[in-house]
Amino acid sequence: MGKNKVDQILELMKKQKQIRNICTIAHIDHGKTTFSDNLLAGAGMISEELAGQQLFLDFDDQEQARGITINSASVSMVHSIEGQDYLINLIDTPGHVDFGGDVTRALRAVDGAIVLACAVEGVMPQTETVLRQAMKDRCKPVLFINKVDRLVNELKLPPEKIQERIVKIVKDVNNLIRAFAPKEKKDEWTVNVADGSVAFGSAYHNWGLSIPYMQAYGRKFSDITDMYKQDKKEELIKLAPLSDVVLNMVVRHLPNPIVAQQFRIPRLWPGELDSPDGKHLLSCDPEGPAIAVIVRITNDPHAGDVSTGRVFSGVLKKGMTVKLLGVDKTERIQQVGVYKGPQRFPVDEVPAGNIVAIVGLRSSNSGETITDKDDTEPFEAIKHIFEPVVTKAIEAKQMRDLPKLIEVLRRISREDPTLKVEINPETGEHLLSGLGELHLDIWEYRIKNEQGIEIETSAPIVVYHEGVGKQSPQVEGKSPNKHNKFYMTVEPMSESVLKAIDDGFVSERRVKSKDNELTQTLVDAGMDRDEAKKIRDIYNRSMFIDLTRGVVALHEIIELIVDGFHEALDTPPLANEKAINVLVKLYDCKLHEDAIHRGPGQIIPAVRGGIKTAFLNADPYLLEPRQIIRVDTPEDYMGEVSKLIQGRRGQILDMEHEGTMMIIRAKMPVADMFGFTADVRSGTTGRGHWSLIDSHFERLPRELQKKTILEIRKRKGMKAEIPGGVY
Repeated sequence: MGKNKVDQILELMKKQKQIRNICTIAHIDHGKTTFSDNLLAGAGMISEELAGQQLFLDFDDQEQARGITINSASVSMVHSIEGQDYLINLIDTPGHVDFGGDVTRALRAVDGAIVLACAVEGVMPQTETVLRQAMKDRCKPVLFINKVDRLVNELKLPPEKIQERIVKIVKDVNNLIRAFAPKEKKDEWTVNVADGSVAFGSAYHNWGLSIPYMQAYGRKFSDITDMYKQDKKEELIKLAPLSDVVLNMVVRHLPNPIVAQQFRIPRLWPGELDSPDGKHLLSCDPEGPAIAVIVRITNDPHAGDVSTGRVFSGVLKKGMTVKLLGVDKTERIQQVGVYKGPQRFPVDEVPAGNIVAIVGLRSSNSGETITDKDDTEPFEAIKHIFEPVVTKAIEAKQMRDLPKLIEVLRRISREDPTLKVEINPETGEHLLSGLGELHLDIWEYRIKNEQGIEIETSAPIVVYHEGVGKQSPQVEGKSPNKHNKFYMTVEPMSESVLKAIDDGFVSERRVKSKDNELTQTLVDAGMDRDEAKKIRDIYNRSMFIDLTRGVVALHEIIELIVDGFHEALDTPPLANEKAINVLVKLYDCKLHEDAIHRGPGQIIPAVRGGIKTAFLNADPYLLEPRQIIRVDTPEDYMGEVSKLIQGRRGQILDMEHEGTMMIIRAKMPVADMFGFTADVRSGTTGRGHWSLIDSHFERLPRELQKKTILEIRKRKGMKAEIPGGVY
């Protein structure tokens, strides 16, 4: 990126109507990074000859070795259409489900998404997952159907069959958009071949087509097939350059930041929209206070931590002092810049509506809101659809490496929030929890090879949760000094309220003031209005409701009560496996009149102890992670695959034919899935594969409850008996 190109980008960064913030999203191996190469070549950032082969945005050595995208990568480029220049800020994201957290974080920074679908495989499970996440963050989609060359060259389909395949994929994508889009956008955001919000082509062979492009330049699909018949693949880019077709589609169909923030801010920012900050955010006002959200943390060996973020209001400048709202710290920005893949170019300032690289924020985390104001409402936390289900214990081989390992673990938990890290400095053993085996393998490799720390890891361990099956009787929680008493119950959350949380209509947070919108949402989900008005906290898919009346000084300790609620859910009594789906109701409390006797050391243990006692009297149980999977296998191996599933406590949900292949959908316990990939390949002579559709937690079968609880307690060094006489 030469100086003139940087100057051009700097100029366009101030013209918000000429900015498009976009990302690529797709199932694994549907060609996102090859596709991104073409866009970069069209912008003159890499050579056309290398486009589709260089994989410019896969610059991590593990990405190159494994042939998959692991990290999201950002790049800013310029595209001209009808004599007008546009700034395209692109983020290329991973397709493998284990790295879906990067997709979730990227979607917070962008306003639109290019959905890629393979012309041969069509809409796959991860396509559905990433589209659902995009709709949740209100990112408008367009569609590119990739690998059409395979329909021509490998499957030898005639033009009418190719057209049928494209129509089916468009229909499937639109069904997903209608299922997950906000109510007011369900029809507006569907994609359409006729209006050019759908394009198709081959990222590998560098060509693309859309109806508007074909009409404007007199191109026909037969021109493409003729080129293949004449073996003139290298000339396809001149006939129909993919970058022109796709970036024209992006400019015409995806919103600029001013338009996008009008419908995105009400979803992402919980503050008052009529407030001054709300108005600045809704209008993407560069004259307003600086408000930005950090979406990714990386470590540069020379510059230290580099934070990637989206500026929603105001201007971020080099040397500016900003407040990090999540950690309540003030830090100085040493440098701001723009991205070109692995390179970062410093600039003096980055205005609202742009993606920025920030150096100097030592305490930031992904999802952190930063501002140059004394205070403002932070953005909603970034939450991935799936949560960690696999854990490995990790420890340093040499005790001298222990401090360095702890430092590295703390840093990587900031870089990748979907990786949960529990550090035990006393024993030297630490726990890494990730979205899957590959997710943990990658970080294990980085700790060993990039940080130079010799480590030992355990076999994978499954992450469980704890829940309750009925309402407990009212119990008393007593403070250590016996001067403060709390009366509460514990019961299961209703399925309709849980669905409202999972669908993103209810966000997890402390509720500090009257929230009419939250109350109405919960009433619509079936909750009693009086109870919905008195919610004080939503945490771990659980809620805390204050039903007390006229308790003097309760407002002084309500934050401590909520802290106790958090601690009780984080360390529930069966096996210290975090509790979910729990509703805690506080009915009454008796407090000492002197504030010195109701400090944190008294209130938090009283609430925590009371909740745990109620928990043990509410039919407590373990929940295990289960995954809904799709297995694609040749018909001849259907029986073998069915045996594999049923032999691992799996349940087959349905089967259907698709050509010569069988598609099997099944529900599998994660505890029995280790080695499943290798078994599927072995059982189908390498011709079968599986992918994840959904993940959730279900009650562990009763006959496995006691055995599993005792195993977990033993592993954690807890007492061998289960408390309260349970099981």
